[in-house]
Amino acid sequence: MTELGEYLRACRARLTAEQVGMPSSGHRRVPGLRREELAALAGVSVDYIVRLEQGRAKSASTEVLTALASALNLRPDEEEYLLRCAADTGSSASRARSAVPRRERMAPATQLLLDSMTGVPALVLGRRMDVLAWNSLGAALITDFGKLAPERRNHIRLAFLDPDVRGMYAQWEKVAKECVAYLRMDAGRYPDDPELARLVGELSMKDADFRRWWSDYHVRAQRYGRKEFIHPTAGELSLDFQVLDVRGAADQTLIAYTAEPHSRSAQALTFLAGWATTERPAPQT
Repeated sequence: MTELGEYLRACRARLTAEQVGMPSSGHRRVPGLRREELAALAGVSVDYIVRLEQGRAKSASTEVLTALASALNLRPDEEEYLLRCAADTGSSASRARSAVPRRERMAPATQLLLDSMTGVPALVLGRRMDVLAWNSLGAALITDFGKLAPERRNHIRLAFLDPDVRGMYAQWEKVAKECVAYLRMDAGRYPDDPELARLVGELSMKDADFRRWWSDYHVRAQRYGRKEFIHPTAGELSLDFQVLDVRGAADQTLIAYTAEPHSRSAQALTFLAGWATTERPAPQT
């Protein structure tokens, strides 16, 4: 079974005939859309769907994959993941080019930008959701990254395995599921990254929720949203976050948290900024 096959099966299992405008045919032995129904919607043969899911198809055209994505009601980021999975079934040369990503380096100007964002908690994440840099308010909000060994500075690892960080999210399950979906998206870009494989292995062994959600094959690109925090110093905060690409640095994103003006969360963030200035050392990378 290939990644493409596993993903197609997972996407089929999440859909019902009614959701795609097809009549239900009574009791089903397994949940989800049948192969025959997906084949009819995408305009391909059932045998071809079987070969794709079992990893026996040597290749799949972009047109066929786009048709499958449309039939499965995939979002743009989910379709991107489907296309990446299909590309990974190609030649060994194409796999070798994406097997081991280069070591990530952050430009000093990016750290200066973070430090200038005095009223906004901000982080720079790299591949695998590694925390590459932060400002003082970002550390005050999440955790003191400077006290962690570099290999432990990982956003999803902290969300699952650090009790203090995990307990700070008022809607931990929602945040954790989103993190798993982000990481799954990253796995589509670098399917043979050994560091990512080690991270997934560690989280799978140590957390049953991660293990279950990872096998669900939900994918999602990081963009924007809102998180609810229960901070030990600042109390309850409801913060919007924006995810911005760092130009010139592949796979690096800047995440900034903001509060509604004049809200209680804005007041709490101002208090936290003052506390961070007096209580915490300057940020490190």
